[in-house]
Amino acid sequence: MARLLRILGLGLALLLGGPVALLSIAWGALALWYQVPGGGPRVLGAVLWTAAALALLALAIRRRRWLPLSGYVLMYALLLAWWGTIRPGGHHDWADDVSRQLTGEVRGNLVVLHDVRDFTWRSDSDYDARWETQGYDLDRLVSADAVLSHWNGGAIAHAMVSFGFDDGRHLVFSVEVRKRRGQAFSSIGGFFKDFETTLVAAPEDDLIRVRTNVRGEDDYLYPLAISRATMRALLLSYVDTANRLAQAPAFYNTVTSNCATVVYRMARHLDPGLPLDARLLLTGYLPGYLYRIGVLDHRLTLRQWNERARITDRARASRPGEDFSKAIRATLR
Repeated sequence: MARLLRILGLGLALLLGGPVALLSIAWGALALWYQVPGGGPRVLGAVLWTAAALALLALAIRRRRWLPLSGYVLMYALLLAWWGTIRPGGHHDWADDVSRQLTGEVRGNLVVLHDVRDFTWRSDSDYDARWETQGYDLDRLVSADAVLSHWNGGAIAHAMVSFGFDDGRHLVFSVEVRKRRGQAFSSIGGFFKDFETTLVAAPEDDLIRVRTNVRGEDDYLYPLAISRATMRALLLSYVDTANRLAQAPAFYNTVTSNCATVVYRMARHLDPGLPLDARLLLTGYLPGYLYRIGVLDHRLTLRQWNERARITDRARASRPGEDFSKAIRATLR
């Protein structure tokens, strides 16, 4: 009877835990694939991990013994211990467009930002690189716009916030993946510590134009119906976030730490009552969330906002030397 109960218990554990075990094996293989240095070693590591884990599970099923399962649990615990040692902030050969970390100082009403990016883009590999120190007077802050850049279908977009000043300048903040030179973005890699997070500040002629005119993305600009005090607090929150990232680097995560969720956490410091919503992950639908919480003017319907907000054609029609920010806002407000 004792043996029968042991066998039944093992069978139930395998039945219920099988899917979890297979998911953990897949996670371990991907963790090794993305974090073991070198092409050959990472392939070998992922293959050996998968083979050993499957062999232990097969042995547990065939012999109806707990010992192979215990072996897998120990193996997985060692993998998690190694995973916990991987920290951001390594010295890498970063791609040019994210090679510097934004920092800022607040001197009364003046915000001084260091390493503001101001690239002139002709293609993704052909550009004039400039990094500047710029000052912005918070008393001259007059607008804030949400910018969505669709790059992979309707549900996926990159979210940015652009602040406008009464002297005609616009400054965009963008939470970006900090890629190493030659590295391509992978949403799967974003789950496995393959990228760090960086905050880029740049004029619209850089951050928006490169997406519409160089990368072929489809961009929408939504003026936010928020007070100047809220605009000011949000901009200062960006500065604080930039300084914290410069002091304590952080990994990018496809779900928990992306372009929308980082902004949401900043905004929630200003309004702790902001609700969570699936559209914070499916960022292409973010305007619906903004409409829901009342930061898009309800004098227009959401559909009317979506139709009015598209700036792609105006961006692509703008000419070199033209006021890009003025061009993309023609007939918008």
